[in-house]
Amino acid sequence: MNAPPPPLEPAGLFCVYVLPMAKKVAKKTTARKKPTRELHGECGCGSVTFTVKAPVKDVVWCHCSKCQRFHGGPGAYASAPRGAIVFERRDGLAWWDASPTAQRGFCRQCGASLFFSDSNEPTLSICAGAFAPPTGLKSRAHIFMGSKPDWYQVKDGLPQHAAY
Repeated sequence: MNAPPPPLEPAGLFCVYVLPMAKKVAKKTTARKKPTRELHGECGCGSVTFTVKAPVKDVVWCHCSKCQRFHGGPGAYASAPRGAIVFERRDGLAWWDASPTAQRGFCRQCGASLFFSDSNEPTLSICAGAFAPPTGLKSRAHIFMGSKPDWYQVKDGLPQHAAY
């Protein structure tokens, strides 16, 4: 495994938040205010714990083949500015180079999927399941539907995009 992706001090995105159409739709369909409280997240064993000290963007479901292999199905990602993520514990955090510009963060102890970092993005994507409830987050779109496997259907009425 390689060193953590830069810049990840104190913090680290996924194929999620460069989705102009979904952003436009989310603004039209979401009139509520984003939660301003801090959100706490962690892996399954507690070897990675973190707090997001800024509003977190709503969840985008990614159906790309890499997410299918990393999560065993679609990835549910929220995102926040890298500098807003403060790690209380990161001794279990490991990174896998998924591509020349993208890395996936996970716990080396329990195997929990935690982050997606794209070096071209100012935000870090965070697996929504890592957050302690209640989060106040909502699902807002699906991406890479062209890669979705045939063993499940998506019928939630959210915007669906064939690619990114």
